Amino acid sequence: MTLKDCSAYNIQFRKGKPVLIDTLSFEKYQEGRPWIAYNQFCQHFLAPLALMNYRDIRLNQLLRIYIDGIPLDLASSLLQFHTRFRFSLLSHIHLHAKTQKHFADKIVNISGGKKMSLLSFNGLIANLESAIERLSWQDQKTEWADYYKETNYSLDALQHKKQIIAELLDKINPKNVWDLGANVGMFSRIASDKGIQTISFDIDPAAVEKNYLECIKKGEIHILPLLFDLTNPSPCIGWENQERMSLFERGPADTVFALALIHHLAISNNLPLNRIADFFNRICKSLIIEFVPRNDSQVQRLLLTREDIFPSYRKKAFEDGFRKHFRIQDSVKIRGSERILYLMEKG
Repeated sequence: MTLKDCSAYNIQFRKGKPVLIDTLSFEKYQEGRPWIAYNQFCQHFLAPLALMNYRDIRLNQLLRIYIDGIPLDLASSLLQFHTRFRFSLLSHIHLHAKTQKHFADKIVNISGGKKMSLLSFNGLIANLESAIERLSWQDQKTEWADYYKETNYSLDALQHKKQIIAELLDKINPKNVWDLGANVGMFSRIASDKGIQTISFDIDPAAVEKNYLECIKKGEIHILPLLFDLTNPSPCIGWENQERMSLFERGPADTVFALALIHHLAISNNLPLNRIADFFNRICKSLIIEFVPRNDSQVQRLLLTREDIFPSYRKKAFEDGFRKHFRIQDSVKIRGSERILYLMEKG
């Protein structure tokens, strides 16, 4: 058997492992026939991974624009010159892109060309596999990757916060959880360790990578780390904007975590509290949310570099804004801090 389709969208994660879900992509191998999915594999897998590894992790965002994979001529132009001295990248990206350009306006009779033996076919697959395995992104210093080493939580406050979240989860017993701004997944694992299907979202690629590597190390099956910008989420994309769903269409989640997040949305991104409440109303049935008051050092740090135009960022305004959509079922002050954890359910 061989694959006639190598779209990355055919890979979904189930119980912590990538699974090929498109069984119609398989077809019976025909001796001498070239691998028709070769170009798509290079565009969907090798080129994006090479760009993230050698150039910049943020180039993964190109996949939002190019739904059928990153064009190889673009990948070749973005990769550094020294990557041409790696045979796999030279052949599968640089020379591949050059060949595509050369034959772009030519009619080619593939049936009358040189046949590809089974040995050559297996060699191509082995070389691509080796090329992928050699790509290993090195952890870089990013804004949030070491958040828990620099946070203002004491050890006692951190343990108390975990305890509160565990108790609130036991109280509502959700089937699934979305943890928004999860960082490396410390609090996501409170849910996933209870057998709750948990998606652990964060904007920082280094934090997401650390989270995923921890999943692999521990063999965790109930947590999925995903790179996600809450202030600019992936929209519906593809033909008629219906091929891939947006966040809203994939919800609502039973429970959403918004821990140490609201002050970033309200202050760093100038979002009114009532609009934040509207957003959460659309994506969840219940909410475990942390309010970080103005006198907290993390809020004060955000205000150091900007004018304080946020007089409404207060506990009362926060509660009033969320009460339009949610019933506040419980609120607990985190020991050793002024922060408050709330359990809210849609009214």
